Amino acid sequence: MNKKKNILEDAGTQKYAIGNFRNFQMTEDRDVSSQIHDYHLLINDLAIEDIKLPEPFVAGYLVETLPESWKDYKNNMKHKRKQMSLEDVIIHIRIEEQNRNRDNIEKAKELSSKANVVEEKPKPKNNRSRKQNSRTKPNASNKVQNSTIKKRGNCFVCGKSGHHAAQCRHRKRTEKTNSKANLAETEVITAVISSEVSMVTNMMDWVVDSGATRHICGNRSAFTSYTTVKEGEEQVFMGDSRSTPVIGKGKVLLKLTSGKVLALCDVLYVPDIRWNLVSVSLLGKAGVRILFDSDKIVLTKNDAFVGKGYCNQGLFLLNVSDIINNNASSSSAYIVDSCDIWHGRLGHVNFSYMKRMVELSLIPKLSLENHEKCESCVESKTTKKSCKSVERESNLLSLIHSDLGDLKNTMTRGGKRFYITFIDDYSRYTRVYLLRNKDEAKDAFIKYKIEVENQLSKKIKRLRTDRGGEYESNPFNSFCEDHGIIHETTPPYSPESNGVAERKNRTLKDMMNAMLVSSGAPLNLWGEAILSACHIQNRIPYKKTSKTPYELWKGYAPNIAYLKVWGCLAKVLLPEPKKRKLGPKTFDAMFIGYAENSVVYRFLVTKSENNLVDVDTIIEIKNADFFENIFPMKLNGEQEIQKTRRDKSIEPSEFETRRSKRDRKETNLGDGFYTFLIDEDPRSYKEAITSPDAPFWKEAINSEIESIMYNHTWELVDLPPGAKTIGCKWIFKRKLKQDGSIEKYKARLVAKGFKQRKDVDYFDTFAPVTRIASIRVLIALASIHNLVVHQMDVKTAFLNGDLEEEIYMDQPEGCVVPGKEKKVCKLVKSLYGLKEAPKQWHNKFDHVLVTNGYSINDADKCIYSKYEDNTCVVICLYVDDMLIFGTNLEVVCETKKFLGSKFDMKDLGEAEVILGIKITRTPNGLKLSQEHYVEKILRKFEHFDCKPVSTPYDLSLQLKKNRELSVAQIEYAQILGSLMYLMNCTRPDIAYAVGRLSWYTQSPNQDHWTAIRRVLKYLRGTINYGLCFSGFPSVLEGFSDANWISDSDEMKSTSGYVFILGGSAISWRSAKQTCITRSTMEAEFIALEKASSEAEWLRNLLADIPLWTRPAPSVSMRCDSQAAIAKAKSKIFNGKNRHIRLRHNIVRQLLETGVISLEFVRSELNLADPLTKPLNKKLVEETSRGMGLMPTTEVKSGGNPTY
Repeated sequence: MNKKKNILEDAGTQKYAIGNFRNFQMTEDRDVSSQIHDYHLLINDLAIEDIKLPEPFVAGYLVETLPESWKDYKNNMKHKRKQMSLEDVIIHIRIEEQNRNRDNIEKAKELSSKANVVEEKPKPKNNRSRKQNSRTKPNASNKVQNSTIKKRGNCFVCGKSGHHAAQCRHRKRTEKTNSKANLAETEVITAVISSEVSMVTNMMDWVVDSGATRHICGNRSAFTSYTTVKEGEEQVFMGDSRSTPVIGKGKVLLKLTSGKVLALCDVLYVPDIRWNLVSVSLLGKAGVRILFDSDKIVLTKNDAFVGKGYCNQGLFLLNVSDIINNNASSSSAYIVDSCDIWHGRLGHVNFSYMKRMVELSLIPKLSLENHEKCESCVESKTTKKSCKSVERESNLLSLIHSDLGDLKNTMTRGGKRFYITFIDDYSRYTRVYLLRNKDEAKDAFIKYKIEVENQLSKKIKRLRTDRGGEYESNPFNSFCEDHGIIHETTPPYSPESNGVAERKNRTLKDMMNAMLVSSGAPLNLWGEAILSACHIQNRIPYKKTSKTPYELWKGYAPNIAYLKVWGCLAKVLLPEPKKRKLGPKTFDAMFIGYAENSVVYRFLVTKSENNLVDVDTIIEIKNADFFENIFPMKLNGEQEIQKTRRDKSIEPSEFETRRSKRDRKETNLGDGFYTFLIDEDPRSYKEAITSPDAPFWKEAINSEIESIMYNHTWELVDLPPGAKTIGCKWIFKRKLKQDGSIEKYKARLVAKGFKQRKDVDYFDTFAPVTRIASIRVLIALASIHNLVVHQMDVKTAFLNGDLEEEIYMDQPEGCVVPGKEKKVCKLVKSLYGLKEAPKQWHNKFDHVLVTNGYSINDADKCIYSKYEDNTCVVICLYVDDMLIFGTNLEVVCETKKFLGSKFDMKDLGEAEVILGIKITRTPNGLKLSQEHYVEKILRKFEHFDCKPVSTPYDLSLQLKKNRELSVAQIEYAQILGSLMYLMNCTRPDIAYAVGRLSWYTQSPNQDHWTAIRRVLKYLRGTINYGLCFSGFPSVLEGFSDANWISDSDEMKSTSGYVFILGGSAISWRSAKQTCITRSTMEAEFIALEKASSEAEWLRNLLADIPLWTRPAPSVSMRCDSQAAIAKAKSKIFNGKNRHIRLRHNIVRQLLETGVISLEFVRSELNLADPLTKPLNKKLVEETSRGMGLMPTTEVKSGGNPTY
C-alpha cells in the first residue's frame, strides 16, 4: 500500500513540474536575465523527478518563451542557430539584452537632445487650452521661450504674429480645400520641415534635419555628378506650405573637418531652398549613427568616428571644410562610400558576393546597383571561362583539395616563396600555409591534418592534388597510405580536374594583388595579403549556398564588423609599459592582417617617436584607430624609404623564429654517414628517364617488364562496353646494401588498386604475415642445432598469383605497344597494388610447397617445414623475402633449386639482413642487431654526440599527465614510433621505458621530453648491443612479473613477460593491464595468465618443427609471487576472486594439461623485472645479460659451424 502511495505521489510531483515548465513564459515587466534563472530552476525540478529532456529542445523552448518584443530576435535564432546548446543560447540572449539596454539609453539621450530644439506650441486663445496635459505644467522658462518665439516674426500663411506656418489653422483649411487636387497629382512629394527659410543659402552650411525625407541642396556647383529631372516629375513640400519643383538630382561629396568625405547620393537640387539639408533617416539607412547633444552632434559608423556638427540658432550644422566637385585637383582623395569601403574591407571581393552578404545581413545594406568599377580590381584581375562544376561532398573532411602556388622570385619578409592551400570540398573552408620550399608541403599537410581532425573529431578521407613533385614524393604518398587517406591525382596537363583548388588559388591571388595595388604596399608583404584574403574568403558566402564557409565549418555565422581595409593607416595605442608621460600615446602603422587564433590585428610600424617601438617591425595588438581612407605606403618617396630599409640588414621581428647569433660549427658526422646522402628516388617515369641515372632506371624498367611478360601477367584486348580500367604507376627505388651503398636499381609497376570496388573488382584480401617472434625462434633453433641459414628474394612475387576477378588496366607509361595504343591490359595474374595481390600470392606459394611435401605450421601459417632422410629444412616467408634453415648446405641448395624452378628467385646467399635486422654469424652462434638503425635514430633526432647514460629510465623521475600545453607533440610521437620498432625487434631492455612514455604521447611536457632523451642517451651507450644466441640452454623458459599501481595518475598495473631459448630472448612484452586489480597477487596472476598464453603459442610453434623434441616438454614458467603460484595451483573458488575466474581457469587448464609448469624465482633473478619497473644500473646490466643482450666485443668465442 505504501509503495503504491509513493508511486502516486511521484506521479503527482512529476505532473506538477511538467505543468510549471509548460506554462513558463517571459514577461516584459522583468529583465530577461532574472527570468532565465527561473527557467533554470524549472529544469532542475524536472531533473529531480528523473525527467530528462533533449538539450536542443530545452534550448529551443527557452527562445520560444521570450517576450513579444523579442519577436525579430526569435526569428533570427530559428534561421541561423539551429543547433545550439542551452549554455550558448543563454550567453547569446544575455549579450542581446545588454545591447538592447545600451540602445535604449542612447535613444533616450537622442530624444532628450531633440526636445531641446523643438519649438514649444503656443497657447491657444480659446478654451481649448484646458485640454492641455495636466502633467506638463508651464514654468518660467517655458514662458520666456514662448515670448522669444512670438518676437521672431509673423506667420507666412496668414500674416499674423504669435505662431508659425506649421501651426497655422488657416493653412490647414487651405490644405483641406486642395486635398482632392493633391491626390490627383502624380509627381513625387518630398516633405521638408524647417523653421527658418529667410536666410541666404551658403554652400558650406548643411543642416542635419530629422524631418527631411531626402537630401536637398540649393547650389548647383556642389554636385559632382548631376542629372536633370523632367519638369513636374518631383516637387518638394516646404515648411511654409509652399511646394517647389525639383530641377535635378545627383551626388554631393562633403569633406568633413575630420578629414573624411561624406558621400550623399541621390541629392535633390532645389534652387528655392534656403538651407542645404541632410536627411537623418537616410543617413541611418546608410549605417551612419547620429548622436544628439545639447550643443553638438556626433556622426559615427561601425563605432568609428566620421564627423561632428554644432548647434546654431536651434539648428544643427555639419562641420564641412570643403565641397569636392568635378574640378577638384586631388586625385588621391578617398570617398567614404559605404559600397566602396566594404569592397575594400572585404579584400576587393566580387560585388555579387557583397550583394549576397547584404541579403544574409552579414554587412549593412548597401547601394550596389550602380556601383563604379574598382580600378585596383581592373588592374589586378583577369578571368577565363571555367569548366562545369561537379557534385560536392556532403560531409566535412570527406574530400580535401590542395594546390601549391609559386610567387617565383618574390619572397616575403620571412623568406617564404610558396604558398599551399587546403580546401574542404563540402564547406569550401580554406587554410593557407606559407612555405620556403616545396619540400615543406608534407609538413604543412601533416600540420593541417592534425589540427582539423582534432577540431572536428573527424578523419580526412581523400586528398585531391595535381601531379606536382611536392605531392608525388614517396614520403608524402607513404604518409597518406599509413593514415588511410586516398591520394587522388589529376591527369597530366589538366588543371581543370583540380578546379576547386586552382580556382581558389586564383581568387586568393587576385585578392592579394588588389590589396597590394590599392594600398601601395611593397611586394614582400604578399604573404600577409594572401593570409588576409583567405581570412576574408572564409567569411564570404559561397554562391551555391546560403551560408559562409566559416558557418559550415564552425557551426555558426561569423561576425565581420571587425574587418578593416587592408593596408590602411592605423593609429596604434602604445602598450602601458611603453607609454611615456610626455609625447604621443600612439604610433603610425599599416594594417596588414588578422592574427591567427587571436582576436587582434597585425600591423607594420611605419612611424614611431618612441624608441621602444622600432620602425619596420611587425606587431600584433588590439587597440587602434583606423583611417580607412588613408594608405601610408602611397605617400611620396615611400618606395625609396622601403629600398633604404631593405638595404639595411634589419632583422624582421615577430615573423621568423629567433635564432642565436653565435657562430655554429658544422657537425662532423664521419665518413660513413655521407654514404647514405644519395639522390632522391625518381617520383615519376619522366623523372627517371631524364635523371643522370637514366640508363640504370631503363634497365630496371626492362627487367620489370620482362618479369611481367614471363609470368603472362596480362594480355592486350579491347575494352569491353561498360567496363572501366584502373591506372598504373611506376615506382622507383634504390636498394641499399648493409653498409648503405647502392645494391641495385629497382623499378616496380603497380596498379592503382584504390580505384577497385569491393565485391565487384575484389572480395577477400587477407594474407598472413609471419611474426617477428617466429623469426627469433628459428634463429634460436639455428644456434642450438648449428643450422645453415640462407636467404632468397622472390622477384615480382605478386605477379605469380592467379586472379579470380576480371580486371582491366591501362598500358604502362613508356611501354605502350606500337599499333595497339587503344588496347588495354586484361590482367591474368595479380599485380602489385591490387587489393587481392597479397592473398593470391600467398595462396600460390602455399599450393606449390604443400604439393611438394612441405607441411604448414599451425601456429604460424608462413612457416613451412620438411623432414626426410634425417635432414630437415624450414622455410620462413615474409611477403617476398624468405629465410631457409637447413641441417646442412646440400639440403639448403636443393631447396633453393626447387624454389628457383617454380618462381623467379634471387639467391642472396647466407642471410645478412631481414626486415632491417642484421644477422651476424659469430664464433659462438648467431647475433641479431640493429646498430645501423640505432645510429640513424640518434642522428635524426640529434643525439649521436650526446653523453651516454647507464639506464634507460631515471628512478627518481615521477612522470605525471600533462595538464598544460603540450611541448613538440609531433616530434615526441616520431621518436616513440622509431623506438617502438627497435624495442619490438631486438631491444627488450627499453620495453618498459618506451611503453611508459607512450602513455603521454597525446600531450607531452618537459618532464616527458627529459625521459625520452634519456632513452636516446642510453641507446648511444649501448649502440652495439644485440641478441646473442649461443645455443644454450636449449629448453624454453619463461619469466612473468607485474608492478601493482605505482602511479597516482594511473590505476592500472603493468604486466611483463620474457621467454628465453638458445641463450637469448625470443619473445617479450611490457604492457598496461586492461583491468584494475585490488592486490599484488591479482596483478601478478593477470600477468601470469598473459605469459601462459604466449607460452602455449611458442610451444605449439616449436612442436610443429621436426627439430624440436617430441613430445614437446612443458614450458617452465618462473614467477616471483608465491601467492599467485598458490592461487594457480588451488582448486578453491570463492567470491573474492570471481572477477578473475576466467583467467584462473585458463592457467589451471594449462597446468593440468602439461603445457606449462610453475616455479618460484626471486625478484632479483626474475628476467621480466625490467619490463615492469625502472631498475638501477647493476640490475639493468644483469637482466640484459640474462636476456642475451650483449655488445659484439663480449661475444665468447666458440666453434665454427659445419656445412
